[in-house]
Amino acid sequence: MSGLFAIMSTHPVTCPTCFEEFEVALPSPDETPCEIDYDCEICCRPMIIAYEADEDGEVSAWARGLQD
Repeated sequence: MSGLFAIMSTHPVTCPTCFEEFEVALPSPDETPCEIDYDCEICCRPMIIAYEADEDGEVSAWARGLQD
């Protein structure tokens, strides 16, 4: 089988409710900055994941509570 496979990059974030760390998939740099609604993979509480790219195109992510 031939074809191209995209490699998905991930980044660790910490849940603002249970403080557990888990990985989230990163968007491409041209899709940043952005925010998405996300449920914690550990405690299922809602949060916002924010993504931002620096001038070199490195995308980072962090989580914040809905009330923050």
